[in-house]
Order: sequence, then C-alpha cells, then structure tokens
Amino acid sequence: QVRLVESGGGLVQAGGSLRLSCAASGRTYSSYAMGWFRQVPGKERELVAGVSWSGGLTYYADSVKGRFTISRDNAKNTVFLQMNSLKPEDTAVYYCAASAGKVPVPRRSEYEYWGQGTQVTVSS
Repeated sequence: QVRLVESGGGLVQAGGSLRLSCAASGRTYSSYAMGWFRQVPGKERELVAGVSWSGGLTYYADSVKGRFTISRDNAKNTVFLQMNSLKPEDTAVYYCAASAGKVPVPRRSEYEYWGQGTQVTVSS
C-alpha cells in the first residue's frame, strides 16, 4: 500500500515556475515507478512526466519537454515536478501516481495509487 500527498500547487503568472512535491508513505514506495498526471474538466487525465523506480529513466509528454523536470528522492520518499516557463494551458489539477511497473508508461490504468491532486493555475 502506498499513500501519496501532493503539495506545491498555486497561482502563477505565465512564464513563472512552480515546484510540486509528492510525499509517499509505504515501505515499498521505492520499488514503484512514479508519475505526474494532470486533468482539466472535460478532458482525459494525461501523464505529463514519469520516472522509473531508480530515477534513471524518465518520460515527458511532448507538451512539457524542456520545461518540466521530474525527479525523486527515495531516501525521503518524495517525488518532485519542477515546472518552468509555465503557460496558461498548463492550468490543471495535478496528480501524483504510483505504478508497480518499474518504468513509467503513459497509461492511466497502469497506476494503482493516486494522490488527491493539487491545483495549478497559470494566468496570462
């Protein structure tokens, strides 16, 4: 069992930065691939960034490549999403998720555990 709690969301102007954190509990956390998804009303929840259990492999959606960076600190049971050069279209609820698979895959069904979400709003 893995429990996930996100933090760090908020309101920021376009071009600004935010850093999301996901604190995980559960003794098997370090064996899970982790992902950051986002969702806006009326749209599917999409994976924007993922990281393998070791941190050695990452995945980014095309829309965030070069702007977002995912990282994890297994000693502190935390996953981060550094978001730079934010755009209004990045506005969404961001969710942290854990997958028993070792590598991140862009399929929602692969992720067993979810956080409650944190709102990110980017104003123009």
